[in-house]
Amino acid sequence: MSLPGAVVDGWVVAKRNLIKIKRVPDLLVFTTLQPIMFVLLFAYVFGGAIDTEGGGAAYREFLIAGIFAQTVVFGATITGAGLADDVKKGIIDRFRSLPMSGSAVLVGRTLSDVVNNVLVLVVMGLTGLIVGWRIRTSVPEALLGFVLLLLFAYAISWVMAWIGMLVPTPEVVNNAAFIVIFPLTFVANTFVPLESLPGPLQRFAEWNPVSAVTQAARDNFGNPDPNPAAPDPTSWALQNPELYTMLWAGIVLLIFVPLATWQYQRSASR
Repeated sequence: MSLPGAVVDGWVVAKRNLIKIKRVPDLLVFTTLQPIMFVLLFAYVFGGAIDTEGGGAAYREFLIAGIFAQTVVFGATITGAGLADDVKKGIIDRFRSLPMSGSAVLVGRTLSDVVNNVLVLVVMGLTGLIVGWRIRTSVPEALLGFVLLLLFAYAISWVMAWIGMLVPTPEVVNNAAFIVIFPLTFVANTFVPLESLPGPLQRFAEWNPVSAVTQAARDNFGNPDPNPAAPDPTSWALQNPELYTMLWAGIVLLIFVPLATWQYQRSASR
């Protein structure tokens, strides 16, 4: 099948997944309620216990990019859970019987979750504005920050797509993803400055790609470390967070797009 035909088929599958969100609004409600709860919890409960020279307002500005990064990474699990559900119900086999591109299911699934992440970021951004977050740079820089967040999440979606077709149920996807994603998003600069972490964890966090995408977003939003006396990052990853984020996204896509496609063929032929 030609490339234009594959693109059209992928968009049709993406629309199918978006219509599902429209018809089952609970999916969108719960994916937006959780980040709102995190924003309020960290901003007003935990944030009050963190000593910063700028007070709570400085910490809230620092916090929001971390919440963004955590949420879009966790949002990537929707891809895996959705595909696991489709395999379990036999929907993948039905797609296989249609005259459509073999890559359309995976492309459509991952693209629809990008749209879902955009909606979630809009809701979170509005919540952030309410609690005091502000973008202090230009519009192009701010857009670049959001694009890097979405690019990183899109790459993780392909990892989740591969996992989703390996495991028997959507519940297993969520449990497996939680075990990996939870430490990645917390042992990072998402919620606290790196200098507050003990030595070994600080070294790990400096090279953690979640720290890089968070730092890239902060730089492009103009939200610095709440402690003006904090030392500048010493690792190459955090000195070049945009490049490091794009390198990670590229490597992940290079590895997991073929893996997910191969696993799709095996899963669909069972």
